[in-house]
Amino acid sequence: MNDLRAADGTRLHLHRWPAPGAVRGTVQIVHGLGEHIGRYAAVAEALNQAGWHAVGHDQRGHGRSEGTRGTLPSATALLEDLALVMDRLRVSGPHVLLGHSMGGLVAARFVAEGLAAQPRAWYRDVDALVLSSPALDPGMNAVQRLMLSVLGPLAPDLALGNGLQPGWISRDPAVVKAYVDDPLVHDRVTPRLVRFIVDGGREVLAQAPHWQTPTLLMWAGADRCVAPHGSAALAAAAPPAVLSAQAYPGLFHEIFNEPESAQVLARLTTWLQRFAVPTL
Repeated sequence: MNDLRAADGTRLHLHRWPAPGAVRGTVQIVHGLGEHIGRYAAVAEALNQAGWHAVGHDQRGHGRSEGTRGTLPSATALLEDLALVMDRLRVSGPHVLLGHSMGGLVAARFVAEGLAAQPRAWYRDVDALVLSSPALDPGMNAVQRLMLSVLGPLAPDLALGNGLQPGWISRDPAVVKAYVDDPLVHDRVTPRLVRFIVDGGREVLAQAPHWQTPTLLMWAGADRCVAPHGSAALAAAAPPAVLSAQAYPGLFHEIFNEPESAQVLARLTTWLQRFAVPTL
């Protein structure tokens, strides 16, 4: 089946890219704000070629999944959804979470829950984590912070434009055009969703010194969609034996969709080799 019902009945669209031949494990991709899992076909192809299944879903309010665009019914909805999808798509062998942008925040917040004294029911163990330009610091200015503090309590579900420009995602004009022309891409966001991102980033960074899950953190140094400082702060605070960090100074937000994508994908697949099980 290509969909799954969340706890509140919301239909979530699933996608699988099975690897041919011997499989080393599964990489579960978590997409970013306003986009959808279908935009990760090139990443999935690279993972398949390296022997990994690639799977993922359109997060609620995104892509082919149900839900009003940009809304969030509760602070843990995206985390609960992720657990359900993981239960459906998980197979034998290593299971890796790969999150980009807001999806990176969701994946990191999910893993951080395992460090709590009593993790909540939606937490699941993962073998490794990959973060691509995660939204650990959304880079809000003073006006945006004021609007969040006012609109958050008064109109938490008011959908507004996210303020991000398509040209900020990549230096490749073809990538930007495809993004603009994609009917499944949207620019809606609500104060409740922004609050989840802000609070989630703070919680991840607070747990960074205690990080235990093997993590590859890669981020764009010329990012205008999220603040690169969030990634740099995680890299500085987490134990270096657990977290491998790689900054790409001149790259824009979507490092897998930049002209240097082959270099980034090679870094990813090389790092994943340490977790691979070649006999599945």
